[in-house]
Amino acid sequence: MAKKTGTYGRIREKVSYIIEVGFADDFISRAYDVMNFFFIALNLTVSVMLTFSNLQESCGKILETIEAVTVAFFAFDLILRLWTAGCVYSKNSEPVALLRYIFSFNGIIDILSCVPYYLPFFFPSGMAAFRIFRVMRIFRIFRVNAYFDSLNVIGGVIKNKAKLLLSSVFVILMLMLAASLCMYSLEHNAQPEAFDNALSGMWWAVASLLTVGYGDIYPITAAGKIFAMAITMLGVGLVAIPTGIISAGFVEQYEKMKSMAEEAAESDLHFIRVKLVKTDKWTGKKIMELGLPKHILIAAVLRGDEVIVPRGDMALEAGDALILGVAGEKDKLDLQLREIHLKAHHEWNDEEIRDLDISRQDFIVMVRRDGKTLMPNGDLRLKEGDTVFLYSRRKLFRER
Repeated sequence: MAKKTGTYGRIREKVSYIIEVGFADDFISRAYDVMNFFFIALNLTVSVMLTFSNLQESCGKILETIEAVTVAFFAFDLILRLWTAGCVYSKNSEPVALLRYIFSFNGIIDILSCVPYYLPFFFPSGMAAFRIFRVMRIFRIFRVNAYFDSLNVIGGVIKNKAKLLLSSVFVILMLMLAASLCMYSLEHNAQPEAFDNALSGMWWAVASLLTVGYGDIYPITAAGKIFAMAITMLGVGLVAIPTGIISAGFVEQYEKMKSMAEEAAESDLHFIRVKLVKTDKWTGKKIMELGLPKHILIAAVLRGDEVIVPRGDMALEAGDALILGVAGEKDKLDLQLREIHLKAHHEWNDEEIRDLDISRQDFIVMVRRDGKTLMPNGDLRLKEGDTVFLYSRRKLFRER
């Protein structure tokens, strides 16, 4: 299915650009991000306050009004993201793009944060059950992760070490099961009321291995006490395994970032601004049709007050100001531009651009592959041998 173009398409792309996580110097997009973060924090605060009976009596209506307003904002945000899903997943048809968003992690969070609140209006008989689902709104706090680079690093570490973490959790669960069965065998005859079945032993194993130590169930036989000491000492080491994996992951992530900076070849580029008029040959053409020389790239397009990261299928209009980057002497504009060559085993190989772990103030402007110039979009999958042009600090483009 072809994407809608013209004024409708431009408006939808602009809305998509605003509601997605914006760059530090993009005022409208960043303002929306701040407002989104504010409503998330306000909604969670009100949800906690509504659990206090004295606050419900004194200012319950005010809190419920605030809750209704924040949930309405979440619903409005969900509608916008459903509408602009085709811009995020631009290579898919509209129905497929919509389904990809709905069943994505962020899409599920967005739906659970507002839909259960309105279900009782349509199905009053299920109000009690729907109120339980409204607790799922707390998962919207994961949306905050997108606004902070440091939290993205944490998410990246957990994602990279997911298999190791699952393996360690599996080992701990197996040890708990073995410990519960052994303790049941050792203690059941001595205290059948405490160790009535294997699940009773599992409760003891969890309390001991995780060092909680409630003390409501404990061994009284000599064999049980000896076994408990061994399991407790073993548990201290096993529970520390996930912590060690995550710590090692942070060190590894730091080393990757350091290595990436060392591998990146700094390029001295000179930037010029060219404004198009109706009679220019480039007016009305798509960027991919311009046939730019090898050493020239379009770094950005200024359209009115908007700074647009160019894509290959973007059509240029009269009045657009193009920021062209050309090889030259050291630039006085203080732009940090890197030319990154993807070698074997580089962490970006076989990754889509939207999934790359880079700062919001950095973005990819061009990819060269086998002598061809590719204009990047979120669906472009990088490969070994690609040359990626990445730069940050768009403050320059605000200057007129």
